Amino acid sequence: MTFLTHNKIQLALHLLRAGSGRPLLLLHGLGEQSPADAPAWAADWPGPVHALDFTGHGASTVPMGGGYSAETMLADADIALAQLGPATLVGRGLGAYVALMVAGARPLLVRGAVLCDGPGLWGGATGPTSTSFHSVDPPYGAPDPNALIDLSRDLRPPDYAGLFVRMALEHSGLAEPIAVTGIVRPPWLAAVVDEVGVLTCSLAEAIATYAAV
Repeated sequence: MTFLTHNKIQLALHLLRAGSGRPLLLLHGLGEQSPADAPAWAADWPGPVHALDFTGHGASTVPMGGGYSAETMLADADIALAQLGPATLVGRGLGAYVALMVAGARPLLVRGAVLCDGPGLWGGATGPTSTSFHSVDPPYGAPDPNALIDLSRDLRPPDYAGLFVRMALEHSGLAEPIAVTGIVRPPWLAAVVDEVGVLTCSLAEAIATYAAV
C-alpha cells in the first residue's frame, strides 16, 4: 500500500496485483473500501490492478467536519492518476460517477472508464434544493458518517454529467471512452447513456475492449 498526499489527506493506493502494461484503477462505492485482492473479473487484464480508498474511506484519512463532494473524490482520483500515469478506470456506485468525471477532466490519462452499479450511484437531487445541515459528533471512523450523508445527497444534474462524456469523447482519441455496465439508471446516468461515444455492455466486454486499446 502506498500513501499519496492530497493537501492534509493521506490517500491509500493499493496494489492488488502486479503486472506489466497499463494499470487498471478501481474506485469503490460510497461507504466501501478497496478490496483485499484483485476481483475475478479482472483476471484477463494484462497490467497491474490498483485500488484507491477515497477520502474518509478505508485506510485513507478521515478529516474533521465533513464537507464532502463528488468533486473532492475527483481530486482524490486525480492524485492517483498522477502517480500511476495513463490508466483504465472501473468505478462502482459513487466511484462510477467519479470515474466519469475523471474521464472528462483528464481525457489523455483515462483510457476508458467503466461505470458499474454500486452504493452511492444515485446521488442526490438533479438541481438546487433548500439548504440543510447535519452534525456528527466525533470521533469519526471509516467510512466517515459525514461522507455517507454528504455524498448521498450530492447534486448530479444530467447536463453536468453529459458534459464530462463530451469532453472525454472530444479529447481522449477513443471512439467510446465511457462504458456503462450497470442496470440502474439514475437521471445523470440515463443522460450519459444517451450521449454519443458511450458503450453499454457487460463488465467482461468493457474490460476486453479497453485492454485492447
